[in-house]
Amino acid sequence: MSHPGVNLENEMDTTVWTAIGLLAATSLGTLFYLGHRIDGQAGRIDALAARMDARFDAVDARFDALIGRLDTRFDRIDARFDHMVERFDAIGARLDPHRDPNATG
Repeated sequence: MSHPGVNLENEMDTTVWTAIGLLAATSLGTLFYLGHRIDGQAGRIDALAARMDARFDAVDARFDALIGRLDTRFDRIDARFDHMVERFDAIGARLDPHRDPNATG
């Protein structure tokens, strides 16, 4: 039974506004909860990215050291090849008069 002075329309309005309030509270609660979860995930992703950056920097340093050692070795090989070319040029210069019968010398 209804209270005096309260009709069905007022009761329906109250029920509708109560449902709207509950829905709004639930939606906002869910929004804040998910926002907190997303922030937590972002923190973990940032930490993971920092660890990956540190590892990439370590690997990059190792590659830089390796490249330095390879450059040193290639420089030594280049010097050896240059020396061999000089020797072949000297031998060629000594053999040139013997290969060309018309050469003077």
